[in-house]
Amino acid sequence: MFIRLLSASLVALGACQTVSTAPEIPTLSVAATEFLEASEGVAAGADEVGLAAGRQWFSFAVEIPVAGRYRVEVTGRATAAEPTVVHLEDAIDNQDGRHYDITAAMPLTAGDFQTVCKDGSPLNEGLHRMKLHADGGPAAIRSIRFVLLKEHEPTPRVLEQPTGGPEWKLVWAEEFDQDGQPDPEVWASDIGNWGWGNNEPQYYTEGRLENARVEDGRLIIEARKDREDGGWSSARLTTRGRLSFLYGRFELRAKTTTGRGNWAAIWMLGDSYRDEISWPYCGEIDILENVGREIDDASGDGRAHFSCHTRAYYFKQNNHISASKQIAGLGNRFHDYALEWTPEEIRIFFDGEHVYTYDKQGSELEYPFHEPQNLIINMAMGGGMGGEIDPGLTRERLEVDFIRVYARPE
Repeated sequence: MFIRLLSASLVALGACQTVSTAPEIPTLSVAATEFLEASEGVAAGADEVGLAAGRQWFSFAVEIPVAGRYRVEVTGRATAAEPTVVHLEDAIDNQDGRHYDITAAMPLTAGDFQTVCKDGSPLNEGLHRMKLHADGGPAAIRSIRFVLLKEHEPTPRVLEQPTGGPEWKLVWAEEFDQDGQPDPEVWASDIGNWGWGNNEPQYYTEGRLENARVEDGRLIIEARKDREDGGWSSARLTTRGRLSFLYGRFELRAKTTTGRGNWAAIWMLGDSYRDEISWPYCGEIDILENVGREIDDASGDGRAHFSCHTRAYYFKQNNHISASKQIAGLGNRFHDYALEWTPEEIRIFFDGEHVYTYDKQGSELEYPFHEPQNLIINMAMGGGMGGEIDPGLTRERLEVDFIRVYARPE
């Protein structure tokens, strides 16, 4: 079956409900002759698909006309008292044998048909073969719909730093010296709650000062337990679509909090990223990665993590090249982080100490870092690395004092 999105409007979305767009976007009604393949417990009716209890799935194809971030809506219901959860997997025929989930689990309960959704799923232009997975009691699925929330913005400017000279010299800086919204000429926002590849529950917002603001010369990314459903909001800022970097020395000063469940990060991601199948081919450099569950509330002592991810070495195949260091007073205090990125290697420093090196150069699968990367700053909650969230928490934050980029001209 093919779902073709003829056009889509940017829409502001709050609680999950089917939204109208202009012009109208067609929905998918799954019938017996339309899905490509299915598990044994799936049976097609006139205008819905019935799924038996347990783990069931059916596959379909969708042609995405525009690369961007999408809302995924599933209309269905549990057909017995036991609820079921559904989620979508993309790129089911990928050559790496990966599961590219593009939504977190969405619950369906008994009663009338209901629409459940996740926002922000990244999808590249072109044909996608997907699976809808269901787990739990029996269910019926009527439709799946994709609504474009935010079109992908190519990055117009790359700042490339020479690194062969004798001395590092400042070429770019973000000092966060204007209170209010982060500078829109530098920072864009990723949006949504699709899970972010790590089963993270927070909803990343855009233009909301409670989650991202400049205040007293510092950028504050604040996660808040303030959603109507009792969940977390936060922010994920990126220079993608504004400015990317290639090589250089990056210095930043930042402070993280100590609550169990927070996952603070300042990192770089390849500009070639369009959707989940782009990763880790595009490359990733993690400069600051701290989780509250590893930081002592009283002393602030904790463990800092540093790593790179490439197609040859990444955490989902358990061979990524990383380092960590136990730090006195890691939490609730400012520390200096630095990245030196050259055509030959990547080195990371913590408070002036060299703590990490990545220098695998056998192929582009080992070293995709000859291509531009954009900078990302975010505070996640929970997920694969954040772990269980302390139910008593209501706010966690990441503060950044400055970011400075240096070149070494000859």
